Amino acid sequence: MENFAENLARIRGRISAAAERVGRDPADVTLIAVTKNVDAATVQQAVAAGVADIGENRVQEARAKFPFLPAGVRRHMIGHLQTNKVKQCLELFDVIHSLDRWSLAEAVSRRAQALGTVVPVLVQVNVAGEETKHGLAPGEVLSFVRMVAELPGLAIRGLMTMAPLVDDPEAARPVFRELRRLADQVADAGIRGVSMEWLSMGMSNDFEMAVEEGATMVRIGTSLFGPRRP
Repeated sequence: MENFAENLARIRGRISAAAERVGRDPADVTLIAVTKNVDAATVQQAVAAGVADIGENRVQEARAKFPFLPAGVRRHMIGHLQTNKVKQCLELFDVIHSLDRWSLAEAVSRRAQALGTVVPVLVQVNVAGEETKHGLAPGEVLSFVRMVAELPGLAIRGLMTMAPLVDDPEAARPVFRELRRLADQVADAGIRGVSMEWLSMGMSNDFEMAVEEGATMVRIGTSLFGPRRP
């Protein structure tokens, strides 16, 4: 962690530069530190260094780390969520980025109602159509959002995607541009209770392209913490 503060400053600088290139306010982009396979002590050090948003892929990992986080840190579920983990998820996380099917939406709705809360969610879109990734096809997004908007206990706040891992980050730009277009399409539909204020896209290898194309949340792990075990 001795280089973490330097890594954090460098990533924030790159986010700011990317935003300014397209006339955006860098303050409109949230940096989510992805702590998959990072131990609890290191996560605490990251928060002490100024990280305010933590992203985890697995509920079981979050259970081991989140009890040690101070109040005010926003906790993001960014990985595939199984319906049988929804109860634990809602006890641990503030935002779900990976709403990708009707059965999951129903499960989140039921549990949120039981807790008397409303859960902010993002709809995951498999823009590139990769078989190894979860998410709705682009053509399914609008109808899915219309259906989910009728469920109590959750509020759709935006969209999320993962671009293909490619050598040239510029190759990811069409994926991010398409997610932005889909968000605009949903926003233009004027669905009650739905907003498209959050676009979660961009990771360590391509976040600058994502910011230039409208990302409001970027999910950074390796560039902050270095390579980790699979």
